[in-house]
Amino acid sequence: MFRRAFWFTAGAAAGVWATTKVNRQLKKLTPESLAAQAADKAVEAGHRLKDFALDVKAGMTQREDELNDALGLHQDPDRPDNVTALPGPRRTRAIQNDKTTHMKFSYDRNEDH
Repeated sequence: MFRRAFWFTAGAAAGVWATTKVNRQLKKLTPESLAAQAADKAVEAGHRLKDFALDVKAGMTQREDELNDALGLHQDPDRPDNVTALPGPRRTRAIQNDKTTHMKFSYDRNEDH
């Protein structure tokens, strides 16, 4: 008698456990649940992409600082007239060359004919 009661109870417990597992899996496969899972994964991917972009930007800034140090291009934030990274003589030469290029070349289209 106890043996039958034990097996009956074990079978009922196994049935309840299996039914619970199946119902959980069915709830995971409903359209609403699948949509929520997809949305969660999209948000997670967006966060990863944002973190990657921030890491790339930080790396770019660091590398730019390294290159500016290597080339000797430093901007002094206290000097408002220092708006470019070029040193003084090169900057004035670049401005002079820019002004003279407009005088050297003629842009008359009828010149070639």
